[in-house]
Amino acid sequence: MSKRVCVIGLDCAAPELVFDRYREYLPTFQRIMASGPHGPLESIIPPITVPAWMCMMTGKDPGTLGIYGFRNRKNHTYHALEFAGSHMVHEPAIWDVAGENGLESLVIGVPLTYPPKPIRGALVSDFLAPDTSSNYTYPSSLREEIAENIGDYILDVRDFRNRDREDLLSEIYAMTDRRFALARHLMNARPWNLSIMVEMGTDRMHHAFWRYMDSEHPLHEPGHPFANAIRDYYIYLDGKIASFIEALDEETTLLIVSDHGAKRMIGGFCFNQWLIAEGYLVLKKNPEGETKFSPDLVDWKRTRAWGDGGYYGRLFLNIAGREPQGIVTPEEVEELKTELTMKLEALPDDHGRLMGTKVYRPERVYSSIKGVPPDLIVYFGDLYWRSVGSLGHPTFWTHTNDTGPDDANHAQKGIFLMSRISDLKGVTTPADTGWRDGLSIFDVAPTALSALGLKAPEGMGRRSVNSPSAQSADSAYSQEEEAELARRLEELGYI
Repeated sequence: MSKRVCVIGLDCAAPELVFDRYREYLPTFQRIMASGPHGPLESIIPPITVPAWMCMMTGKDPGTLGIYGFRNRKNHTYHALEFAGSHMVHEPAIWDVAGENGLESLVIGVPLTYPPKPIRGALVSDFLAPDTSSNYTYPSSLREEIAENIGDYILDVRDFRNRDREDLLSEIYAMTDRRFALARHLMNARPWNLSIMVEMGTDRMHHAFWRYMDSEHPLHEPGHPFANAIRDYYIYLDGKIASFIEALDEETTLLIVSDHGAKRMIGGFCFNQWLIAEGYLVLKKNPEGETKFSPDLVDWKRTRAWGDGGYYGRLFLNIAGREPQGIVTPEEVEELKTELTMKLEALPDDHGRLMGTKVYRPERVYSSIKGVPPDLIVYFGDLYWRSVGSLGHPTFWTHTNDTGPDDANHAQKGIFLMSRISDLKGVTTPADTGWRDGLSIFDVAPTALSALGLKAPEGMGRRSVNSPSAQSADSAYSQEEEAELARRLEELGYI
């Protein structure tokens, strides 16, 4: 039991980099490893930022939350889509449980906290907020406090796919510096028992610079000036965390976690193009050149299935009695799912080798199902390939991303490190006595609450890892916010 718990979230931080490749350069991470449990953290299916962080914070899987990505089907019509936001989260998060027990929380940058809901404490919402002129904090007066003490706070870097890499690198460092500065400011200025901060810089670094350090990446350039860009950023983070630790009292429990990892992106598989070739998806007419997928292009009376693009593939069936012009009878659904699964998992890559695609059924990987899930979740090439939803491609395989350049996809395992600050004192010899296999993203919420001396509510998460009152918001996005968010998420490669 601690008086305080501090959670540092590093979006997309990869276990093979922290625990292996860059370990010798990371003395602070080494100290934490030597003093507490640590290891790879199994993410959700699929391992994407939204909903992974909120799954971690609520201890609930995507099916229970009813959130399957940044963009979700509102119903079974073809056009109705909804962008994920805090209004879709109806399960209590860690800070809600803390607040109900009279404890104060500081929440900074956790995805799916925009629009901000009231909490017992202070909340700075995530990169889905349009900008810092929006109502992105709770209380709303916190905006002025941030401007006065931090200056130009950066919610996220813009246009990381296409901009000059030197300029991008500079902004990522500035964003990270200001996020840590804000966390330090709030921890000094306000009472708190629980502090949670999520930094997006690791994710942006991986997507923009992975090719330069990975010799197996198809676009790798040996000896490139950015060869050590990711390593140097991790070293920078290590120093930031070291100074952060100095400000924590000895009774604080520290957790460093990531929502998923990263791996090189070999290319993209043209999901809908393949479905057309196999006769599952029928268009009214063939597009001239590459064309963004739209339901208006589809001949629904002859279509049995269609797909969605992004870091993973979502496949939907056109089921009679469920979709407006469904043609797949309920009796045919199981056979069609099996047929598609077998074909998808047998897909070759562009060299004729088995791609290694994995297909999951939501009803088999989630404890419950809410909202409108995909009928099949597809990891093309086990996530070495992204799903390309657009139409009009000459082949099934592409090495140019349909949403702009991207070096990396998400991987199934993130990181977990935990230590009591008092246990870090005097640690000098790296050791792996605290190495843990089998850690899960669903262990984080009960672990944090246990360290605060609280019991996780029934059904919240899985188990606690041992170490030696909020109101709901029903407001969705405005039309203007939705248009801007669509542009932003397309830029980021999530849709």
